[in-house]
Amino acid sequence: MHTFQMLRARTPDDAVRLAAASPETLPHPVRFLAGGTTLVDLMKLDVEQPQQVIDINRLPFDQVEQTADGGLNIGALVRNSDLANHPLVMQRYPVLSQALLSGASAQLRNMATTGGNLLQRTRCVYFRDTATACNKRQPGSGCAAMDGFHRNLAILGISDQCIATNPSDMNVALTALEATIHVQGAGGARMIPINDFYLLPGATPQRETVLAPGELVTHVSLTAPVANAGSTYLKLRDRASYEFALSSAAVLIGVSGGRISHARVALGGVGTRPWRSPEAEAVLQGAAPNLDTFAHAAAASVRDARTHRDNAFKVDLIQRCLVQALKVAVSPAQRSA
Repeated sequence: MHTFQMLRARTPDDAVRLAAASPETLPHPVRFLAGGTTLVDLMKLDVEQPQQVIDINRLPFDQVEQTADGGLNIGALVRNSDLANHPLVMQRYPVLSQALLSGASAQLRNMATTGGNLLQRTRCVYFRDTATACNKRQPGSGCAAMDGFHRNLAILGISDQCIATNPSDMNVALTALEATIHVQGAGGARMIPINDFYLLPGATPQRETVLAPGELVTHVSLTAPVANAGSTYLKLRDRASYEFALSSAAVLIGVSGGRISHARVALGGVGTRPWRSPEAEAVLQGAAPNLDTFAHAAAASVRDARTHRDNAFKVDLIQRCLVQALKVAVSPAQRSA
């Protein structure tokens, strides 16, 4: 691990000021530290080499609060375990609770935070191995994953520069819930819909989000849940716990008058970012909630998939995952033959 300067922010404005004061000439001038479950690991591996680390754990971002319109504000420092077990989350957004509880271990969930999980880095082995080529870690160095070990990597949204997956379970559920990310920086506060928050790798895989240097995630907001809509998060992986998704699906689906009146679909383990599927949603919307509809929606979700030697199986796996998730989310009474 490289040496770094440790700073502690006492207010949000203090955090933004400290970040803005970092020398612009440094390659990695500043990182915010919350739970540290990803950042500290990557610093030990020399993947992250910040010259300054700003501890934000004393900031007032550790609450889950109901909003006047029936939604929720989730502070960036809310621990994953607290969020998963919060009564309002379990009652109104069970898909989010399920996604959080399917990730990592209990010990990690007790430390990891909402803001940190939003910014979780890929688990691609070449990103974490500084002896290998990785355009995400070192732009222009190449991508060893293309011809190497890529069984776990993405089939949607990839480029010739990068096929790394976004590893988070929480981010998939928040994408289906159409969350809004609230940030604060030297230029003031702004709100970013989660569908606009993550970038495709393209020719610049080192840029993963639209955050400007020094911008701080303060909280995440959710709108009021859709009445009478079912939901679920289904995760498929190599072992039952403490494992990242090979494929996952977060779905919200409502049925009215025998037709699907509301459909939101997000996929995990297969995309370079949490993968919203408008193609699947278009098939579902207005259709009868049956297995044929679900299969057509699943086929539409992988229409643009690009595979490599060892991850082609994900095309079939994610379709099976999505069909099963839709079956679970739609109650038997609402499902047609």
